[in-house]
Amino acid sequence: MGLPRKALRTTAIGTVSAALLAGSATAAAPSALPAAPAATPRNSAATTSPDVRFVDIEGDGGIVLKANVVTPAGADGRRTYPLVVLPTSWAMPQIEYLAQAKKLADSGYVVVSYNSRGFWQSGGEIETAGPPDIADASKVIDWALANTPADPDRVGMAGVSYGAGISLLASAKDKRIKAVAALSGWADLIDSIYSGRTQHLQAAALLSGAGHLTGRPSAELQQIMTAFLTSDLAKEQEMIEWGRKRSPASYVDEINANGAAIMLGNAWGDSLFPPNQYADFYERLSGPKRLEFRPGDHATTEGTGLLGLPNDTWTSAHRWLDHHLKGADNGVDREQPVRIKTRSGGVYENYPDWKSVGADRKKIGLGGTQQIRTGVDSGANGGLIFLSSLLDQFAELPPMASIPLLPRSVTAVWRSERYGTEQQVRGTAKLHTTVTSTKGSGTLVAYLYDVGPLGLGKLVANAPYTFHGRTPGQPFAVDLELYSTAYDVPAGHRLAVVVDTVDPLYIEHNPTGAQLTFSSPAADPSYLSVPLRQK
Repeated sequence: MGLPRKALRTTAIGTVSAALLAGSATAAAPSALPAAPAATPRNSAATTSPDVRFVDIEGDGGIVLKANVVTPAGADGRRTYPLVVLPTSWAMPQIEYLAQAKKLADSGYVVVSYNSRGFWQSGGEIETAGPPDIADASKVIDWALANTPADPDRVGMAGVSYGAGISLLASAKDKRIKAVAALSGWADLIDSIYSGRTQHLQAAALLSGAGHLTGRPSAELQQIMTAFLTSDLAKEQEMIEWGRKRSPASYVDEINANGAAIMLGNAWGDSLFPPNQYADFYERLSGPKRLEFRPGDHATTEGTGLLGLPNDTWTSAHRWLDHHLKGADNGVDREQPVRIKTRSGGVYENYPDWKSVGADRKKIGLGGTQQIRTGVDSGANGGLIFLSSLLDQFAELPPMASIPLLPRSVTAVWRSERYGTEQQVRGTAKLHTTVTSTKGSGTLVAYLYDVGPLGLGKLVANAPYTFHGRTPGQPFAVDLELYSTAYDVPAGHRLAVVVDTVDPLYIEHNPTGAQLTFSSPAADPSYLSVPLRQK
């Protein structure tokens, strides 16, 4: 089922986004680096400084993985050190982690970073964290134990984005991995870019475009992305199974059985991997675990750390690895394991678990009946990938809309009372409503806004929802979780629930001329449940 009216938009977004991402990667491409010297045998004299050695490591199936190794200053082959393996992010070159690798080596680690298969100068094709990628991680550990002063009983993995996902998946398959720091990663790939049964257009186009510009996508990946972006419902189940195979959430029992200590870090506004799926995964982990959320977008909370600058996320990752690989008594095991930073004011809060983040709930009733036309962008939307969340991160300026001016012919709007005290929204808001469509398929997007006295709304959270195979004219219930957040609504403001049918972030499935009706039956009232910090 194609959507030709989206084709040009998909191509433009994919090309521009990929060019931007590839441009930043090209500036640091390893092609200008000196040729790799031969690897130092494990028992020979080591270098006296944490300088980088560039090496080739044989990956799964015999391909070459381009890698670099950093060892502690003064390593002389007479003692071993904990090992940290860092797979690179999607489309990034092998020098991505050099600043952090040197910091780790300075504090007593052997660090091996390698370019994930299919990207840049590494061999193979892009498998999107498939079985060959996970086998590569174990091959790199094998090589490090044979060729560096790495301790086989103190092995950890860490990474940003793609490197985070590979690290989590590897911890399910390789019992040698004792600790993981997974930053801006995913736990459920389907729930990340296909949440609400809706394709996340800008996210998928960016990943696809960047993969083509910096690597060699496998035939399977190309087929999956073509079916995904053209809305080929005949291949939907195939796409879901492909994603499940690449989702750490599918292997949580194995991760728990292996017992690795897992730290998860992400941003509230992550355009690729929204926070909900990380929080759900965290709750299912039974071993040592930690969850951190901060304002920002995909990988922006770790970005300054990759340049060697002070960075809260990387500081937490180092503390996590130090405790679980070096035995450091730094207190990380005695702290409350869920740590969040609010979008309003940037205050840190600590909780014993995820369910305690939004322990109180307040409902906004979605009463009455509202009917809207589909296929028109009302002006309420989630913004642009990266740009909008960066503005929120650094200037507290999320996407905005004038709520009174939203056209009611294409937008359903409900407002709360004016609050006399600050409302501290924490966690996951949940929408429940009854929808009647004039067509069998459709898409709606729900938004929660903080509305000031003049009617200007600042986006608090949003999420899409798509349905297929419904009987026209027959009501059905919709339950939708908005993306988790931590936002303070000032006293004197209201919350507004807005629903329309078009958002540039997503592919919509509204047939021409379709209408949606939102109702609130007496036996099943409609509402938005807002999570609030317990006072």
